[in-house]
Amino acid sequence: MVDPSALPALHASHGGIWLREGGDTQAVAKGTAIARTAETPTLLLNAPLTGQRLGYPDLNGLDLLELWAFIHPARFLVPTPKGLAEALNLPRPASEADIPALLQAATGALLAMLDSPSWAEREGGWTAAQSLHRLRWPWAPLVAGRIAKPKEAERWLFSKLPEWEENPPRPAPRSVSLRSDAVVARLEQLTGAGAEARPGQRAYAAAAAEVFRPKAHRDQPNMLLAEAGTGIGKTLGYLAPASLWAGEAQGTVWISTYTKALQRQLDRESLRLFPDPAVAAKRVVVRKGRENYLCLLNLEDALQGGFAGRAAILAQLVARWAAFTKDGDMIGGDLPGWLPTLFRRNGSTALTDRRGECIYAGCPHYRKCFIERSARASADADIVIANHALVMINAARGRETGQAPQRIVFDEGHHLFDAADSTFSVALSGQEAIELRRWVMGPEGNARGRRRGLAARLSDLASYDEQGGEAIRAAAEAARALPADEWLKRIVADEPFGPVEQLLAAVRGTVYARAADTGEADAGYGLETELAEPDGALVEAAQEAARALDNLLRPLTHLGKRMEAVIEEAPDWLDGAARARVEGAIASLGWRRDLVTAWLALLARIGGPADADYVDWLAVERIEGREFDIGIHRHWLDPTRPLAQAVLKPAQGVLITSATLKGGGDWENAASRSGATHLPRGAEQFEASSPFDYPERSEVLIVTDIKRGDIAALSGAYARLIEAAGGGTLGLFTAIRRLRAVHARIADRLARAGLPLYAQHVDPMDTGTLIDIFRDDPRASLLGTDALRDGVDVPGHSLRLVVMEGVPWSKPTVLHAARKLAGGGSAYDDRLIRARMAQAFGRLIRRAEDRGSFVILSSAMPSRLLSAFPPGTPIRRLTLDEAIISVSGHSRAGLGGDAALGHQQFESRTPDLEQK
Repeated sequence: MVDPSALPALHASHGGIWLREGGDTQAVAKGTAIARTAETPTLLLNAPLTGQRLGYPDLNGLDLLELWAFIHPARFLVPTPKGLAEALNLPRPASEADIPALLQAATGALLAMLDSPSWAEREGGWTAAQSLHRLRWPWAPLVAGRIAKPKEAERWLFSKLPEWEENPPRPAPRSVSLRSDAVVARLEQLTGAGAEARPGQRAYAAAAAEVFRPKAHRDQPNMLLAEAGTGIGKTLGYLAPASLWAGEAQGTVWISTYTKALQRQLDRESLRLFPDPAVAAKRVVVRKGRENYLCLLNLEDALQGGFAGRAAILAQLVARWAAFTKDGDMIGGDLPGWLPTLFRRNGSTALTDRRGECIYAGCPHYRKCFIERSARASADADIVIANHALVMINAARGRETGQAPQRIVFDEGHHLFDAADSTFSVALSGQEAIELRRWVMGPEGNARGRRRGLAARLSDLASYDEQGGEAIRAAAEAARALPADEWLKRIVADEPFGPVEQLLAAVRGTVYARAADTGEADAGYGLETELAEPDGALVEAAQEAARALDNLLRPLTHLGKRMEAVIEEAPDWLDGAARARVEGAIASLGWRRDLVTAWLALLARIGGPADADYVDWLAVERIEGREFDIGIHRHWLDPTRPLAQAVLKPAQGVLITSATLKGGGDWENAASRSGATHLPRGAEQFEASSPFDYPERSEVLIVTDIKRGDIAALSGAYARLIEAAGGGTLGLFTAIRRLRAVHARIADRLARAGLPLYAQHVDPMDTGTLIDIFRDDPRASLLGTDALRDGVDVPGHSLRLVVMEGVPWSKPTVLHAARKLAGGGSAYDDRLIRARMAQAFGRLIRRAEDRGSFVILSSAMPSRLLSAFPPGTPIRRLTLDEAIISVSGHSRAGLGGDAALGHQQFESRTPDLEQK
């Protein structure tokens, strides 16, 4: 067998390139590294990232991350040399030149696991290795020979996955009121006997318990708006009464989040409630949208030839993971977030149900489906951890199995407005319309894949019920009026086909005609214009498209009635599986029917009177000048109105909580952005300030000498500030273009100082993985956009400096302009900006011992917005040189361990900052 130490190993970063072979490590040039990896299989860690560092994106080799995913398919790993060393109990490399030797040692340790009796994931390994060998996986020759052939044939994945069981509907929860002493006792149980007393947390738990009282008024849940500053411990504060009520009332509490990071945190905290993981798995269930879970039918198709090349290797590694996963969640679950990104043009999205094409009981894997198992488990769980969008969709569409959410905790409640805005909006666009056509008609021409149209999914219904069969045929014929493949190419060439494509062509013409007047048409970004005073061509096109959509809606409506009639008649062929398939089709059909109805209402607006409840606009979506969609959009002016109607009023109790719930305003602002103003009796309020000593442990620095638009100066400021802090910096940008420009200018400089720099939209990794890397290395820094302004929890010295490129002003869209006009003009804008600033500042201090600086690189920071920061926080306006001195001193005061070492290394390379 090949000795891992005999394999060449390569490491490339912004600081240099090192190649080890023959027991000797040397710094090499890019050309040499690329040529060597092309000649001989070379050990790498994260091939896409290494290829990017080399300027050669097609780099291939023996990627240790792929080997890890095969050997430990559902285990967490920070995909860095340090993370790999710690996971394998190997010495951490002292310098980047030592990393190639680590890769060789790690390869030996991983391959040794294959014939170790302690290899926990052995089952299925031999069979998977043989399949990967046939696919010419680079690791296969080293792996296959080390795995002993099992005495008996290994079971196929689809035969060994457990089946879910159908349970009777759960009875309605009992009406109980929680005793205050019992809530305190449960809180003490969760925090532990040795935990320090937190009066704020106790008060918070007592206030949250009132949400679980029996409902007293119709259309009025027991509702509490609770702003609890960072450090109060609100997670355990609401888990205490929630879990107590669930046990006593035998009911379910839904805890809704906005970010996947908080979902993962809540899942971990559930072990405090139920220390036995087996019990916790039954009592606490994580729910997400269908598009997050592995679709077993898609995976089977991929394994049986549906994927080719590298995508087929990915399918095999995902199949390995599917045998050991906790819940089948591919997005934010226990599938390593870095795995799909290793395959560049990967097929991971084709392994989930992203197009609503599920055939329910018609699927041979229906009884083992991860999605169905999760839905059924949530009906009997004490706690269901979901996200805002899923809770709203379930309430609005009535698609939830069992009882609808009645007791809901909306954590990260400051995002409730945005989540409702997205959930209750509608868009008649080319991409949405072609998806509907494919759902109705199925594959056309030479199209491949398992997509099935209505006729294929409901063939037994069509053969049994003549009227149902005729409705299916009529719907398929009417769907031909929708955009077909290459619709965008035809529209750009001014050759639209069919009434809906003609409508989209008219929309495009209107947008370009009006956007040209603003000077935005050549900027390369998306374009939009208000839907006002449409010209005759657009009105006529809208009328023709409305007739076509109405022709589609009528047979879809009739088909729904025929399916409901078949369920009532219950013919002999309607066994349990067939009934489930028809019921699933009814729910899916209802969703599409509602969509077409919303489109018709939107088209009626063109040429007709405006509706004051909505904001309508036309848009051409572009990325760097390339068009990818065209459409008409409608959003509620106040999306909390449908939120209150569909979600809040039917509920028994609702807690909406956040550290920044008031959003830079007052309680009136919190009520208006949560939907409480649309309830008959509004909501109760609770507030607890953060216990952290912000005046002592934080500072806000407003740098006044960076000229707006000067990328060179902005880049220099970021580099010098990161060096002054010794890493540990989160850089926030409002534009991807500026983020990329700054990263390109400073990454090499920082690497030479021993300070790794990572960036969203630059490094080929998902956001979750970038945050894991940032959290794991106190010397690393991370640049990102709005997605990192909230939901990033990096306590300790890994985050000690937050830098914002400027004031996060709102983008002047049609929707924002309408809401600003209705919300009080500049005061509305100020509330939004203060909320964003508060959320960004909240990343800095996560524990009592944390210390850090918050820097804004903008002299235009208005004083009226400074109330976004905690009272007493020192705020100074100063030059960049002065800010660097302050950041250096503030960081040094709180550094320890690796971070202090990185700071000392930086100071040994640079002059004394105090003398600059």
